[in-house]
Amino acid sequence: MAAVLALGLAACGQDSEGGSEERDSGEEGGGTIGIAMPTRSSERWIADGDNMVSQFEEAGYDTDLQYGEDQIETQISQVENMIAQGVDLLVIAAIDGASLGNVLQQAADAEIPVVSYDRLLLESENVDCYATFDNEQVGRLQAQYIVDSLGLEDGEEGPFNVELFAGSADDNNTRYFFQGAMSVLQPYLDGGQLVVRSGQTELNELTTERWSGSEAQDRMDDVLTADYRGERVDAVLSPYDGISLGVIAALKSVGYGTEAQPLPVVTGQDAELASVQSIIAGEQTQTVYKDIRLLAAQAVAMSEALLGGEECEANDTETYDNGVKVVPSYLLEPVSIDAENVQLLVEEGYYTEADLAG
Repeated sequence: MAAVLALGLAACGQDSEGGSEERDSGEEGGGTIGIAMPTRSSERWIADGDNMVSQFEEAGYDTDLQYGEDQIETQISQVENMIAQGVDLLVIAAIDGASLGNVLQQAADAEIPVVSYDRLLLESENVDCYATFDNEQVGRLQAQYIVDSLGLEDGEEGPFNVELFAGSADDNNTRYFFQGAMSVLQPYLDGGQLVVRSGQTELNELTTERWSGSEAQDRMDDVLTADYRGERVDAVLSPYDGISLGVIAALKSVGYGTEAQPLPVVTGQDAELASVQSIIAGEQTQTVYKDIRLLAAQAVAMSEALLGGEECEANDTETYDNGVKVVPSYLLEPVSIDAENVQLLVEEGYYTEADLAG
């Protein structure tokens, strides 16, 4: 966490509108990078922004970091202003990946390259490259954790009751997380070892607007009331830590979390501190750790390549079709975290022992 705090201090030169302090134009690198992030409501996006500011400025660039606060029109306006102010390159984590087509055309007309960050920018040819994690692998890790915890590969027949949650419908990653998870779970659903008592198994039934924990809590409340009177939930596929905590709150409200009625397996993503502490406390079961310091470094490397007139490094040139083009992508590897290996987060300097202790 010392690294995170240092990164936070590096961002303190920005005002509330996201501008950076003046920098000597003679430094290595040079130019201004516009960074558009979706929201401050999730700790991971704050850390993403701070990491990029720190790493871009270390490479000699000015930065203009803006948060759209989950308001699409706000993010469009912010990016338009960055273009008008003459930024040299844009890094964008979109609120709605399909909403920025016009503004991306403005960037192209101004010859400003665009790096899509974590969430794929859709329906535009004006996206140069994409830095993200292996999103299908995230879903596979979550689903495999459920399979392993319930002993399904070891012959346990159940049937076990599972409920499924998905991310925001306007986030392209939602589809990849879900596809990855279902590639693991579907055979057990087909074979009857897993049962979704709510009957809600299609992606459009499972999405959670803006990844909202409170919306997830409300939906879990409804599912418990309608489908689990006298029945036990054995596992919940949750794609994100904020959703996981909402699900757990709903479960605890009807008596789960006691010796007589233990909480089910609950997955998650992003290794947010509150969820890591929940795992240590024996509530949330698993999360997927994505070292966003490495993601920021990849975005910087891609940006420097583009500004130098070169192609970005990519390790996937087939998967991420945005509806107009296949965007050259670099996928980083996620890691499954539970109580057994949570110390990895300390060993890699992501958190300290004091952070985990609360």
